[in-house]
Amino acid sequence: MKTIYIILSIIGFSFSVWSQNAQIAEADKKYNKYSYVDAIEIYEKVAEKGYESPELFQKLGNAYYFNSNLLTAAKWYGKLFELNPEQEPEYYFRYAQALKASEEYEKSDAYMAKFYEKSPDSRAKLYAENKDYLKDIEINSGKYTVTPTDINSEFSDFGTAFFGDKIVYSSSRKEGALYKKINPWTEQNYRDLYVVEKDNAYKLSSPVNFSNVINTKYNESTPVFSKDGKTIYFTRNNFNSGRKGKADDKSTLIKIYKANLIDGIWTNVKELPFCSDDYSTAHPALSFDEKTLYFVSDMQGGFGSSDLYKVSIDANGKFGKPENLGKTINTESKETFPFLDDDNNLYFASDGYPGLGGLDIYKAKITTSGYEKPMNMGKPINSPLDDFCIIMDKEHKGYFSSNRIGSVGYDDIYSFTKCNYTVEGFITDLKTGEILIDATVEIFDENNKKVTESKSNALGKYSLAIECRENYTIRASKKDYESAEKMLATENADNLSIVNLALDRNVFLVETGTDLAKVFDISLIYFDLDKWNIRPDAAKDLEKIIAVMKQNSDMKVDIRSHTDSRQTHKYNETLSNRRAKATMDFMIKNGIDKSRLTAKGYGETELVNECKDNVPCSEAQHQKNRRSEFIILKM
Repeated sequence: MKTIYIILSIIGFSFSVWSQNAQIAEADKKYNKYSYVDAIEIYEKVAEKGYESPELFQKLGNAYYFNSNLLTAAKWYGKLFELNPEQEPEYYFRYAQALKASEEYEKSDAYMAKFYEKSPDSRAKLYAENKDYLKDIEINSGKYTVTPTDINSEFSDFGTAFFGDKIVYSSSRKEGALYKKINPWTEQNYRDLYVVEKDNAYKLSSPVNFSNVINTKYNESTPVFSKDGKTIYFTRNNFNSGRKGKADDKSTLIKIYKANLIDGIWTNVKELPFCSDDYSTAHPALSFDEKTLYFVSDMQGGFGSSDLYKVSIDANGKFGKPENLGKTINTESKETFPFLDDDNNLYFASDGYPGLGGLDIYKAKITTSGYEKPMNMGKPINSPLDDFCIIMDKEHKGYFSSNRIGSVGYDDIYSFTKCNYTVEGFITDLKTGEILIDATVEIFDENNKKVTESKSNALGKYSLAIECRENYTIRASKKDYESAEKMLATENADNLSIVNLALDRNVFLVETGTDLAKVFDISLIYFDLDKWNIRPDAAKDLEKIIAVMKQNSDMKVDIRSHTDSRQTHKYNETLSNRRAKATMDFMIKNGIDKSRLTAKGYGETELVNECKDNVPCSEAQHQKNRRSEFIILKM
């Protein structure tokens, strides 16, 4: 009986193994066909029964990763590394990215460090060169206010485009769809384009199916329109004339199509000539002058899983040869969803740069020599999950898409407005308090780059708009005045700071009889007790007098030194004479001809108050008598 039990157990175990293998084989078929949702269901059932293998955990992690579910991807990649800490370099990167979804940045950085040890690619180098990336992102954060739109559904809604006073976007919603056909990749309806009205507050109306010509039973997404609204470029599965095209490996690729609006009907739907059945092209974007089309592709010769490209459009509508945007923009990972604003800035999404997690949105200035280093747009535009498909108008208002925590559906559309901060104040004369008209007010960022400038008006007031969440230097200047500056941190909840600046005059009206000591507010040339050598602090004041005399070569000055009454008359006379002569000698030594100077000590003979001998006075009263004068004798 015991023997029979053992045999039956072996048979049962063998059947279990065979069943698991069969299930995994079935899941692999779906996985290889990109039916990730179906593959996940089978893989997880096998895993729940206690089956473990690196291949199983890799594919479960990948299935969630490629379907943008980073939180769950992190779970399975974690099990992968628990089972075997040594993996191919790419898995260190993916796990690091997935960990960011739960904001485990310290752990993520640790796996990126291991990725850097194992891989020489640009993503690893970018991490090594930007280990303080979170601090840099924080500096760029807080510049926008983000609000979810009312058009979001429980399905995927993303990829907005301006179309006159309307917005066109892509959705896998069932309501309003022309076809009810399920995408095995997402288990949602294939996406159609929808159109909504946009008001001045960027509120959106209820969606309506965009076009029964453009929309098909497969995916359409990411449109862009010419300024006149008569041309559309959009992304679609390789499908035209009722036929679905496939690559050699039987996968369905995506292509960019073009159509024209004639008599209110979209016609002439054609794929662009640089598209192919051998690779995907997607997500078109037009330059401001509409002479260049930017797009995404995984065509051969790129740097990563998808790169950004551009192609010229001539006056006849013919396209040139696609050109990769290069290593400044593209990484070994995914760069996608380009957009160009009116100021020649390129925006795109990437998971190849150090970011908050998933796809982050970046901005790169286009210059005559190429592209500046991409800058992460910070929070709240970016989040620990996927953020992409940004568009904006001249006022930096617009929309982007995200699957962040709190989203209604798979992907949601968010509107945003730029957070504007105002700094204002008055420019005045430091000594008189008089308002200063037409003073220049400049604002510099933390890199000492000028951000904006203005002039003080007839009331001496200025007002400037700057971005939120930056540290600035405000500098005021005016002819005949020393410039003045103050630091500003834009943290005021009212988005307003009052910064007044007072300027000290450096050009004065002088004439014969003027006391230069009063002009420069020099109350005393200081000497040590019973000494007459020029101290360093006194030298600084004397240099002001010397500078004026050098600027006015005919000027002659009489140096007069005075004391208080708290010594004998003879002592004070001698001391003041020595100090007056020491002052003159210093000025001669520093370039003033002796013929232009006279010097005399007056002791206590020219008191400016009643503090004579035996008269009780305070120290402050005595101080008024201990003074130096520099009287102009000749101009």
